[in-house]
Amino acid sequence: MKRVVITAMGALTPIGNNLEDYWTNLKAGKSGAAPITRFDTEKFKTKFACELKDFDLGEFIPKSEARRYDPFTSYALVAVNEALENGKIDFDKLDTNRIGVIWGSGNGGIQTFTEEMVDYVKNGETPRFNPFFIPKIIADIASGIISIKYGLRGPNFTTISACATSTTAILDAFNHIRWGKADMIITGGSEAPITIAGVGGFNASRALSTRNDDPTTASRPFDTSRDGFVMGEGAGALVLESLEHAQARGADIIAEVVGGGMAADAYHLTGTHPDGEGAYLGMTEALREAEISANDIDYVNMHATSTPMGDISELKSLERVFGNATDLSISATKSMTGHLLGAAGAIEAIASVMATVDDIVPPTINTSEVEPEWADKYDLTLGEAKSRKVDYAMSNTFGFGGHIATAIFKKFKA
Repeated sequence: MKRVVITAMGALTPIGNNLEDYWTNLKAGKSGAAPITRFDTEKFKTKFACELKDFDLGEFIPKSEARRYDPFTSYALVAVNEALENGKIDFDKLDTNRIGVIWGSGNGGIQTFTEEMVDYVKNGETPRFNPFFIPKIIADIASGIISIKYGLRGPNFTTISACATSTTAILDAFNHIRWGKADMIITGGSEAPITIAGVGGFNASRALSTRNDDPTTASRPFDTSRDGFVMGEGAGALVLESLEHAQARGADIIAEVVGGGMAADAYHLTGTHPDGEGAYLGMTEALREAEISANDIDYVNMHATSTPMGDISELKSLERVFGNATDLSISATKSMTGHLLGAAGAIEAIASVMATVDDIVPPTINTSEVEPEWADKYDLTLGEAKSRKVDYAMSNTFGFGGHIATAIFKKFKA
C-alpha cells in the first residue's frame, strides 16, 4: 500500500474565509454564531446560526458563472481554489488522468430546491423552473464542476453519509490513492444549509439549540445545559496524494493520513447508540489500520455537536477505546464553527491536521459545567487552546442513519 500525504488545504468557515483566518480564530476560541440574516426568522424556534461573515462570492466567482451554481458548489470552488494556490499546484505539469475529485455534501442544493419550490407555489401551477435547477441541486455536481474546471479525469464522485459525509470522502480518497487508482485527489466537503427548509426541518426534529438570547454561547458541548447544535455553513478542501508523487513534484508535505474507520450504529434513524457502539467500532478500526495503539493518539477532535444524548454516547465510546487516558487531549471545535453537517468532517480534519503541524489543540468554548461523570476523566481543553506535542490526531464524525467515520492524521516524518 502507498503512503498518503496531505499537500494543500483550503477553508471557508463561519470563523474565517481562508485557512489562515480559520485556524487563527479557532485557536483564539472565537464563536461564529449570530442572528440569521438570510431570511425572516420571526416564526422559527431557532433564530441564529453560524453564517459566513464578510464573504463576497463575487470576489471569487463571476456572477454570470455563479448563477449556475447552488451556494454549496460555490463554497466548494472557493475552498478548492485556495487549497490549490496554497499548494502551488500546476496541473499543466501533472498527469490529470491520474488526478481525481471525491467530494462530500449531505444536503446538496437545498437552497436552490427551496427557492424554486416556493416560487412554484407562489406563481401558480405552471412549472417555470430554472433550466439549471437539476444540475444545481444534485449533490454530486460539486465534484463534477471541480473536475471540469481543472480538467481532472481521475476518479470522480460524491459521498453522502449525513454528518459523516466529508470524512467518508477523505477516507475514500485515502483508499483510492493507497490502491494506486490515482496519484492525487482533491477531497473535502461543502454545505449551505442555512435556509428555511434546513432550519425549519432541524427545528422539527428538535436537534437545534434555541438559545436565542445568547447565540455565541449556544453551542456548549459536554455542558449540563446544552440543548442542541448550531447550524453552520462553508467548505473545507484537502489535497491528498501518494508520498512518491508528492516528493517527485517537490511538494511541501503538511501531514500524513494513516488510518480510517467506517461503521454503523445500526440503532436509530437520528439518534446515536446509547453506548456509542458504532463510534467505538470506527475508532478501533482506524487505530488498527494505522497500526498504532490508543495510547499513541495525542488529540481527538470530537464530533460533539452539543446535543443531550450525542455527546454522552461519544464520551462512552471514547472511554471504551482509551480508558482513563489522562494524557489525551480532546476538544469540540463545533462550539466555535457550529455544525457544518456534511462539511463538518472536512473543516475538522483541517483542524486536526493543523494541530499536528503547530502542536496546538484548539479549545472547547462555552462549556462551564461539564457532565459530572465526565468532568475529571479527560482533558476537554476548556476555554483556551493548549500547546502540547501532537504526533497523532483523530477526527470523529457521525451522521443521521447511524453513519460513523473516523480518520487519523500523523505529523509527517520522511
